[in-house]
Amino acid sequence: MQQLNQKWNMDPIFPGGSASPEFTAFLDQIESDISIFKTAFKNGPGPLKPVDPAHFQKTVHIYEELLKKLGEASAFVECITAQNIKDETALIRSNRLKTLAASFAACDALFEAQLRRITDEDWAALTAGSALDGVRFALQEKRDLSKKKLPPEQEQLISSLAVDGYHAWGSFYYTLVGKIKIPFNHPEKGSELLSVSQANNLLDDPDRAVRKAAFESLETAWSDNAGLFAETLNRVAGFRLSVYEARGWYDFLDEPLDYNRMSRKTLDTMWKTIDEYKPVLVKFLNRKARMLGLQKLAWFDVDAPLSRDSKKISYDEAGDFVVNHFRTFNPKMADFAAQALENRWIEAENRPDKRPGGFCTSFPLSGQSRIFMTFSGTATNTSTIAHELGHAYHQSVMSGLPFLSQQYAMNVAETASTFSEMIVSDAAESAARTREEKIAHLGSKLERCVALLMNIHARFLFETRFYEERKGGTVSVDRLNQLMKEAQKEAYLDALDTYHPTFWASKLHFYITDWPFYNFPYTFGFLFSTGIYVRALKEGTSFAGKYDALLRDTGRMTTEQLAEKHLNADLNAPDFWRSALDYCVRDVDNFLALTD
Repeated sequence: MQQLNQKWNMDPIFPGGSASPEFTAFLDQIESDISIFKTAFKNGPGPLKPVDPAHFQKTVHIYEELLKKLGEASAFVECITAQNIKDETALIRSNRLKTLAASFAACDALFEAQLRRITDEDWAALTAGSALDGVRFALQEKRDLSKKKLPPEQEQLISSLAVDGYHAWGSFYYTLVGKIKIPFNHPEKGSELLSVSQANNLLDDPDRAVRKAAFESLETAWSDNAGLFAETLNRVAGFRLSVYEARGWYDFLDEPLDYNRMSRKTLDTMWKTIDEYKPVLVKFLNRKARMLGLQKLAWFDVDAPLSRDSKKISYDEAGDFVVNHFRTFNPKMADFAAQALENRWIEAENRPDKRPGGFCTSFPLSGQSRIFMTFSGTATNTSTIAHELGHAYHQSVMSGLPFLSQQYAMNVAETASTFSEMIVSDAAESAARTREEKIAHLGSKLERCVALLMNIHARFLFETRFYEERKGGTVSVDRLNQLMKEAQKEAYLDALDTYHPTFWASKLHFYITDWPFYNFPYTFGFLFSTGIYVRALKEGTSFAGKYDALLRDTGRMTTEQLAEKHLNADLNAPDFWRSALDYCVRDVDNFLALTD
């Protein structure tokens, strides 16, 4: 593989970046298409005629095409705003897209209202034909969910108000974070001003003094701006709760469970089973503390490398490692990953003014994906590349399906990503030549377990308790800090001696307005993919085809149906979850034996 460019190439999508004339014209076309679609609903009896299946199918097709165009525009805006948070033109494009999305949401409300009005008998007749085979599940789901909502006029008003209310507060969070500059005195590099993303990369530095200083600097930054972050979080939650109340939704987990196509019983069973296994993870945390010469780990020690000699990895080395080990499982995955790397689908350059975190986004019209991250040469960065390439591969497997059947839920969205991480993680462990290297790789795997089974649980506990209190009014900074610390202590079984009370301010997932409760799907995805991985280890390379088939079905059935069809597993019972958690326990046992 030739030397890789760490800056993504957006020109094949829309040339010219945020100022692209082609993108402006594309937004103009979307605006026109939405207007035409809306007019069709408002004039006469509407486009959905129970006696005319052909007309219904045409309407569904037009609706899908609009969704694709909005998806293309949304992915592009996400990329241009993430790559440079100071790009004011990108923010203008983002604001315009929010307005278009609100206008489309008004069409969506009209569409749902018509679906709701169709009698069961007429609905059966409309969806009986083979022309709708690929989207029948999505349409039925949309019809069922529409029955839980308000009349279309009220839903349109909510969407309109959300642009400068709900979504504006979410955007304000990114603006706040982007303006934060963190003074840091690095023992080697000297004094510098870091972005949040750059400071976060120091939290797994081999030098504890560097980790501690970075953590304290970040904590100071979050605390200094806590009032603004608290105001933002309260407004995001307040808007959401007001909408729920208007719709008669009294359990704030109803919407995230619907979005994730899973039952409350599945969620409760998952967390309950995890709780049974947490004491084993505490053994790992305690042993790691002992190895670092500590009584207990601090928050900033949890991801600390167990070797001070952790060498930096080049971007090219990381890319080669991922591709080569994907190939051991599935050559198709490896070829796809190599293509993404060589064609500059990944933005990895370590520079200021980038948004923190990482993501993968797909362009439904272009048939491509883009990955965003900040690469600093750590083993964690290599895992991130594998994780995000897993997302992109998942999307590629669904290519050719009707667009409505490509809309997989957030929890199964994390399946391919965490599965890909496991391939690379196990490969790194197997490639280890010394006992110290094996310990380091096992430690890295178990740190991921801790993150997904404990850290994410803390986020879930915090958010459920915060939303419950927010029903009674705004929640103060001190109370938010208290709720966060209590959740962390509970989730970690009080195994740490220092916690992160302002974590609620630092974690952008709490401020995402498109998806409520952006936490438990990660844990679900981790354990679901671990259970799949356990199956793959048993069946070998022959499992690759079954894996692709499972991914391809993720947008056209519930989570429980997916598990039953492809894994013969019941997610409402603990057995499947235990099979995944036993795999984690095996790693703990191996780690304890190696470090005894």
